[in-house]
Amino acid sequence: MSNTTMDSAAAPGELVRERLVLLAGGTSAAGRACARALVAAGARVVVVGSHAGRLRESGENAPGAATELCDLTDPVAVIALRERVHAAHGPVDGIVHLVGGWRGGGGLAGQSDEDFDVLLRSFTALRHVSRVFDDDLGSSDVGRLAIVSSTAVVRPLAGGANYAAVKAASEAWTRAVAQGYSKAARDAGRRVTAAGVVFRVKSLDGLEEALASAVVALWDDDATAWNDTVIEISAGG
Repeated sequence: MSNTTMDSAAAPGELVRERLVLLAGGTSAAGRACARALVAAGARVVVVGSHAGRLRESGENAPGAATELCDLTDPVAVIALRERVHAAHGPVDGIVHLVGGWRGGGGLAGQSDEDFDVLLRSFTALRHVSRVFDDDLGSSDVGRLAIVSSTAVVRPLAGGANYAAVKAASEAWTRAVAQGYSKAARDAGRRVTAAGVVFRVKSLDGLEEALASAVVALWDDDATAWNDTVIEISAGG
């Protein structure tokens, strides 16, 4: 695994043009920024969310992007989502996992099961989406799976233990996906064409556009340059 740092001035690329990118949990401010940047770069975008009102607003915020209502923590619903996306748009070339949220505080004693269950939804959604669309990404000549993680993984605090644990699990899962891409290519005697990438931030507030630029740039180089990498995004570089 390698580590890279990107600052908020990262220039968006253009090689994502015509690629189909699914924004899982894309109704947040970060999701809207990613949708706008991808559409502007010529990508075909599907924004997936579980709240109809926010999903409608996200579609209006990024004209040209399609929207899909889906509970990504429900494996049956995710399979149905894949069938709808395939029927309307074809197989996907990229998934950006943006299902997240924060709950914490109160030291270790304050790390409740209720808070953990809420945070765990992000990891559950990642597992479902990456498995259901695995064939799409593995078959694409430019498959990309990206998640947004946290610097809390590097220095977990007692008051954020639940959060850090879920983010660490998500990173481990994404790295396992990345290893699967490498193994599949090696077994088939071909080059790696898909990549699993971790974006790491302290906080996304104010860095939504930087994240969007970094997402677009994932198609600027071969998968071997991106697979199993951690990219740190910060305002100061």
